[in-house]
Amino acid sequence: MQIVRSIAELKNILNPRKREGRTVGFVPTMGFLHEGHMELVEEARKDHDIVVMSIFVNPAQFGPGEDYDAYPRDEQHDAELASTAGVDYLFIPSVDEMYPRKSGISILPGEQASRLCGASRPGHFDGVLKVLLKLFSIVDPDESYFGMKDAQQLAIIETFVQDFNLRTSIARVPTVREEDGLAKSSRNVRLLEHERNEASAINRALSQGKRSYYEGVPLQEVAKIVRKAIEEETSGTIDYVDVLAYPSLEENIDDTDEVILAAAVQFTHARLIDNIIMSTIKDEKNV
Repeated sequence: MQIVRSIAELKNILNPRKREGRTVGFVPTMGFLHEGHMELVEEARKDHDIVVMSIFVNPAQFGPGEDYDAYPRDEQHDAELASTAGVDYLFIPSVDEMYPRKSGISILPGEQASRLCGASRPGHFDGVLKVLLKLFSIVDPDESYFGMKDAQQLAIIETFVQDFNLRTSIARVPTVREEDGLAKSSRNVRLLEHERNEASAINRALSQGKRSYYEGVPLQEVAKIVRKAIEEETSGTIDYVDVLAYPSLEENIDDTDEVILAAAVQFTHARLIDNIIMSTIKDEKNV
């Protein structure tokens, strides 16, 4: 595996290989890698000749008072994991490399970003799309891999790629979980000991909500069931529990095949998100 830190160098490496007909799978990350990221690499490795992973803690997607400086970083450990997983090129640019000058151009993600995490993090998804457009332009991947844990982000990225006719296609990869059901996240290490013991209750509550839905409980009541379970089993503060059409993220679910049941919970030093995608077509296999 080769570590690359400059945009020009990465382009000089990849462009000749693309001209030879070799395909590129891309895994963009903010580092502090875990098994969820490795699953993305594994999927990219299956499908493409070359796997590129980026590690860049993007300041553009952190709002005032958020945890940019505190976001966990461990480049050496990340490089070891990426190499073992089969990454060919690990792109680790500096902030100055990615943002060499102040830009007045913004990317506004629209209504999809006004709900769920976007409601309490204004500007967050603007920054996500800004850095992804740069990364997609630099790497020019055939396919880019994202986990379903960040389902709102994934829906917005899919819309962005489709609406602007970007060349890359987007691959969805299921959420990777701990044995107790907690979604793997770089922020999990910031949970206090008692909070880590509580955090698996988020997935249990969502699973309870899914069962209730397929047993005939109206979706509005499902959200209340999930909220009550999280409140009773954790000391965290609920940011939201919501049900929306997926991937449109519209409140009207009458004409959708899937809905997302999603929750965000703020603990002392970490905000955790999780979700379950449910089919609106109820049959025995869904229960």
